[in-house]
Amino acid sequence: MDVRGSVWFVVLAYLPAWLLSTPLWLTGEGLLWTWAPVALTLMMFTPAVAALVVTKWISPSRTPLRDVGLTNPGGIRKWWRYALLGCVGPLLAMLVALLVGYLLGSYEADWTGFSGLVEQTTPTVVGEQNRTAPTTLALSHLGQVLLFGWVHALPALGEELGWRGYLVKALLPLGQPGAFVTTGVLWGLWHAPILLLGYNYPTVPVVVSFLMMGSFCVLAGTLLSWLRLASDSVWPAVIAHGFLNSAGGMALIFSQAGHPVDNAHVGLLGWSGWIVLVLLILGLVMLGKLPVRLPEVREGISRGVQRRSRKE
Repeated sequence: MDVRGSVWFVVLAYLPAWLLSTPLWLTGEGLLWTWAPVALTLMMFTPAVAALVVTKWISPSRTPLRDVGLTNPGGIRKWWRYALLGCVGPLLAMLVALLVGYLLGSYEADWTGFSGLVEQTTPTVVGEQNRTAPTTLALSHLGQVLLFGWVHALPALGEELGWRGYLVKALLPLGQPGAFVTTGVLWGLWHAPILLLGYNYPTVPVVVSFLMMGSFCVLAGTLLSWLRLASDSVWPAVIAHGFLNSAGGMALIFSQAGHPVDNAHVGLLGWSGWIVLVLLILGLVMLGKLPVRLPEVREGISRGVQRRSRKE
């Protein structure tokens, strides 16, 4: 295992990201700071920069773009099906997570009236009325979820290039479960400065938010890692990450008026959504898709001669 490269990757992914978050603390406004979205977006690119620096200078690779999954021998023909799954999968998983939360009592839903969405979009001017029909409003927001899935994929590239593109593969000597869990934990802790400000889990104690973010990152990261390894490309994971971020908006669409959405209990970020993620992982295991069968490259007797076999 390339310990040197892995350690340097973590350092280079963490420090710049944490430095970018310092203005949120210095201004005293936290996540409400006007430029917070810009700072958070820039943070997402630090893992990509770390991966490129490591593969270029610290642990040089002859094929850095290939190693991080930006290119692959089969091209898009090899991974387009996984990319399609990356588009549809997060949306379906989120919908099922909301249903599970509803059945378990952690999510108050209005499946047909969309009263929570109407409540959030009601004009604040006294006497003004919202003339948009609830169904039209819901369809409009669903369209935004689909659109922003692709928009979010751009900054998601910054994260995926690092976490799944580089680190998961670098940690494969630990075994796939070890690589997935270690990467997930490190990915979760990478969010530390903004978790302390209430990011994603503002309603729970800070310690709980760390545990919840870590759990989510391990579970979601396992599925993203499966996409990365099974497709031999980082692009399906990038697309899935973008739609995973966008799918969060679905919780508001189907919410009930008077019941604000709490990420700690609702959706894929919440404990009720983890049930869905665990079932998806177990499904892949039962279908024989996890661990992913990977080609093992071994040096032959003569220099430059390689033998390939399949390894799980």
